[in-house]
Amino acid sequence: MNRALIVVAAVFCGVVLSACNTMAGMGKDIQRAGESIQGAARR
Repeated sequence: MNRALIVVAAVFCGVVLSACNTMAGMGKDIQRAGESIQGAARR
């Protein structure tokens, strides 16, 4: 029982951490796209 709980907790932590990195990367991409649009609007 304890071993299964540890495995589930480890998998859960891995998923949560990878999701955070994915969301951070997506946020940076959206920010760059917004900056590009602003730059084009200023021209």
